[in-house]
Amino acid sequence: MTEGKKSPRPPEQTLEEIKYLKHLIEKKTPVCVKLSDNEEVRGVIEYYDQRFIRITRSGEPNLFIFKHDIKYLYEVA
Repeated sequence: MTEGKKSPRPPEQTLEEIKYLKHLIEKKTPVCVKLSDNEEVRGVIEYYDQRFIRITRSGEPNLFIFKHDIKYLYEVA
């Protein structure tokens, strides 16, 4: 890199999160959501927006979970 020139800043949004959530919704893929308090919630993502996801669960109430409360999520078999 040439001195005095800064490297470009990475984009704030890559849109990969949106693609992945759409994929999970379309395929009705079961997921486990690990929350910031280490609680785990299992179900199928039915909806998402900028701030939260909606998890539909079998035999239990559906949940709206704020994204800032999510540590990570993963697909379950």
